[in-house]
Amino acid sequence: MIPDLDLARSMKQQNLRHLITRRNVVGVGVGYKETSDGLTDDVAVVVNVVQKVPKAQLAESDKVPRDLNGVKTDVVETGKFLAGQAQTPKDRWRGQIPPGVSLAHFEVTAGTFGCLVRRGRELFILSNNHVLANVNNAKPGDAIIQPGRYDGGKLEDKIAELAEFVPLDFGGDSARSGLFLSVEKLMNKLASLFGSDHRLMAYRTSPGENLVDAALARPLNPAQCVAGILNIGLPTGVAAATLGTTLQKTGRTTGFTQGRITQIDVTTSVDYNGRMATFTDQLMASGMSDGGDSGSAVLDDQRRVVGLLFAGSPRATLINPIQAVLAALKVEIVTG
Repeated sequence: MIPDLDLARSMKQQNLRHLITRRNVVGVGVGYKETSDGLTDDVAVVVNVVQKVPKAQLAESDKVPRDLNGVKTDVVETGKFLAGQAQTPKDRWRGQIPPGVSLAHFEVTAGTFGCLVRRGRELFILSNNHVLANVNNAKPGDAIIQPGRYDGGKLEDKIAELAEFVPLDFGGDSARSGLFLSVEKLMNKLASLFGSDHRLMAYRTSPGENLVDAALARPLNPAQCVAGILNIGLPTGVAAATLGTTLQKTGRTTGFTQGRITQIDVTTSVDYNGRMATFTDQLMASGMSDGGDSGSAVLDDQRRVVGLLFAGSPRATLINPIQAVLAALKVEIVTG
């Protein structure tokens, strides 16, 4: 028996009634204290909470003391414990909708609500272009439904509208968004005024390379969408992943999974229903996803967002580095 263990168990029992009745607390146990660097060798009384709350927002009576007669304490965010019939990522979520669950453009089968991001005071849902914008074929204002169509979602399940997306470049495709559409519309109007029957289509010549598969949706009710990711909790920030970084994500199909970065600086081709798109500067992880997990936020073991999951195979998962995603969309992660 570890010498400190008996003392910690005794302190836990002596203080149990006072600890477990505090707001947000769902359990009390004994374990090793955890810091931002990982588990320590210190035995502690561990207070499990639904969600960590800044101390400034807690009443004095709800704060957990730093120690109990010399035995250290720790506060761990576990979420609520549910028996048996817990909702799954594929279910229809109402009341509060967390990242990690099924959603998609109303014409797309299903994908994943990645995480909440903000631009100034405005909140957005972050996911992939091919989840929210139907591979460049959608327009701003289109319905985003939860769950996705493949999981039973219908137009009446609309929770958001497509706000904007980074166009996927297939190398020579007709350009169907933003400035290109404006030029096309103006040129065709001029042609009509001058009596021409010809119509023009804006065409883009490009290297055909992509950095991100990303899009934003604007929630109809921002208060309905929470920042804490299902089975993971609130993101604590962002970080750059490196070789060997341990990962976690919650997605529509495979739920909560873990993996590890196996390659960086990846250049690869991705098949979008028969159309090939080249991506550069990507991250590759071990197999930790399946179809429908696209759009999942990928975090490290300190709950820092490192990327946006967008493609995979039975043995590997492809991830956009989060820095490129945030820069392209001019947003920031909503953190705890």
